[in-house]
Parts: sequence; C-alpha cells; structure tokens
Amino acid sequence: MARGRRSVLLVGVGVSALVAATVPSSERIATPAGTAQPWFVAGMSPARVRSVHVAVAANFVEAEKQLAGAFRAGTGHEVITSVGSTGQLYAQISNGAPFDIFLAADRERPGRLIDEGEALAASRFTYAVGRLVLYGPSLDSVRAGGIDLMDPRNRRIAIANPDLAPYGRAAMQALRHLGVHVVPASRLVQGENVAQTFQFVRTGAAELGFVALSQVRDEPPHTYWRVPIEDYEPIAQDAVLLRHGEANPAALAYLEFLRGETARRIIEAFGYSAGNRDGEVP
Repeated sequence: MARGRRSVLLVGVGVSALVAATVPSSERIATPAGTAQPWFVAGMSPARVRSVHVAVAANFVEAEKQLAGAFRAGTGHEVITSVGSTGQLYAQISNGAPFDIFLAADRERPGRLIDEGEALAASRFTYAVGRLVLYGPSLDSVRAGGIDLMDPRNRRIAIANPDLAPYGRAAMQALRHLGVHVVPASRLVQGENVAQTFQFVRTGAAELGFVALSQVRDEPPHTYWRVPIEDYEPIAQDAVLLRHGEANPAALAYLEFLRGETARRIIEAFGYSAGNRDGEVP
C-alpha cells in the first residue's frame, strides 16, 4: 500500500524532511537566511491558511495556548485543541478521533500508536519534561519532605488517575518513595486528569494534591513543594504526528515550530525542561 511505503521511507528522518516530503514546493514560503523562525519554511501563504487539530495532555494546556498563539502569529494557521488525560486521548485516537498531532504526557502512548500504525515514528520527539509538586494552598505552608502527608489534619489527598494520567503515576511513585505505601480510600480524591486534580485542591475538595509545576507557577512559593526528581520516573512528554495529519502542511509546520527556539522559551517559562530535538530526555 502507498501509505505503508511512505512510512518505511520516512523512518529515521526528521520533521523538516517530513515537511519537504509532504508539502508541495509551491506551497512553501522561502525564508531569508538567518531568520530564526523555522516554522515559516512550511508556512502557507495567507490564501492557503489551514488548521491543525492537536490532542493535548491536560497538564500542558496553558503552555499550549501560548504556543498556539505564537504559531498563529507566525503562520496564520489556526490551532484547534482537545484536552484530556493522556490515556483518554490515546483511547480516542485509537477509536478514530480526527486529531493531527498528539502532545502526550508520557512516551508510552505515542509509542503504542506508532506500533499500532496510527502515528509516524519519524516525527516523534520529547517536547517537554514535567515536574511534580505537592500543592496545598489552604495550608500555612507546604513543608518539604512530604511531612504534611502524614498530618492527620490533612484528611484528603488528590491525585490524577494513575492508570490514565502520567502525573498520577508519578504521584504514586512519589508516595511510595516518601514512605506512604497505602493511602486509605477515604483520604484519596482521584481526578480524571491533572487539571481536575488541581481544581480539587483549589476548591477545597482536598487539602493536598500532586499536580504539575506548570499549574502552580503563579502561586505563592509557600503553597507548594517541588517533589525531588529522584522520587519518581522522569515525566518525559512526547509529541507525534498522527496518520490523520500526515498530509496536513499546518500539522507538519506546527511540529517543526515545537522543535524551535521560540517554543523552547515558552515551554521552559511554564516550568518544564524542554526536550532535545533528537527526542532524548535531557
């Protein structure tokens, strides 16, 4: 089949090569030498403005808004986002949801989609590495070392569903590392994703919660504790081009943009480490 032949030929090449292989030369815009805006290489003229549909892990939604705005300003392309836990989005993609790009909160689900033929291996890279924090805005101060987890006055602890959300899985790993091996069901408040988990803590449904550093970047420092990165596996977040978007120039351009310096600065401003262009965790 033609699709299968294309997949084999593109394995091992980068997003730039995917752009060159897919976007007709008549639809590319030449960029002056030295211009630090690589996404313009795949940009369309105003008459050919297109849209890209991105499935975004819940922890990354605020950063994605700024990234989409910068991309739109540079190309005119519209970015449509659908937000959920990584597990939920993976299930939707597997069931035929018409997304062009998947910005997951782990490496596992993009890898599965590649194995299942739903995504292109050549496009995959780590766009961000997340940090886990213990958040408690109702407390006088969240103490280091997870001491507040042992305090009986803090009755409820919120985490994202570890089966669906990588930040939930990291929270469970952190709890075990901190010596909290069993959390009674009466104390545990579980969100479908880390965005809902954050809301549980903000609204008082739980006194403490494990959330993403990006979610608390504007909160007073005393309201959260950065869980040491040694206490959980790295939260490497991979991007991948889905089959639905392989012929969409706007999707290819957006992936190229995510690898660039403008995107890197935005991602780091939200408390993430930016992934390397070769896809390895820094």
